[in-house]
Amino acid sequence: MVKVVFDEAFCRVYSNDPAAAPGRMESIVTEVRGLFEFVGCQPASESDVLLMHSPDHVERVKMLGNLYPIALLAVGGAIRAAEIALGGDSAFVLIRPPGHHAGRGYSWGFCYFNNVATAVVKMPSLRRVERVLIVDFDLHFGDGTADIFFGSPGVEYFHLPHGPREEQLSELGTSLDSKGEQDLLAVSAGFDRHEVDWGGMLKTDDYYEMGEMLRGFR
Repeated sequence: MVKVVFDEAFCRVYSNDPAAAPGRMESIVTEVRGLFEFVGCQPASESDVLLMHSPDHVERVKMLGNLYPIALLAVGGAIRAAEIALGGDSAFVLIRPPGHHAGRGYSWGFCYFNNVATAVVKMPSLRRVERVLIVDFDLHFGDGTADIFFGSPGVEYFHLPHGPREEQLSELGTSLDSKGEQDLLAVSAGFDRHEVDWGGMLKTDDYYEMGEMLRGFR
């Protein structure tokens, strides 16, 4: 069963970033509501984000005013999804702001806290998690996530290379086939490779195919 983690607060326009533009979340919610069970989430605590980020970085995000609460809620959504996944179901998280350009002491690219990385780091304190694969099919390389887990023996970060659409799908399938058993699969699901977005590479059906590959990964 797939559960969708969402809170109406994610529809609020929290800044002038393109990621915060009005209507973006609503368009996605309209497509999936009624098809899957929606579940809520709670904001992450400051101690949660300090698992992943330096105190100075957390203080800088606090100074952004209204952005801090929604950034905490996004992290909380990712944590909720990881808990659902470890409970045996799949979870798709409709959250913003995004996070894969946030490192321990920096952020850029409309990211503030690293949602996926914080959820991954928090899980071992809740359940037995030793091997994690993070797949990132956003158009842009998630430098924050890669930096955070560089040299980590238990977490592997894979960013889908660019290229013709058929090659991208083949590369994802080959990469997944090469991985051993994992305790948790996390996905940074940016959709800006789409043919009507910045990347201009992938069709809607390609995302369905990637979703099937990822859902079938064990």
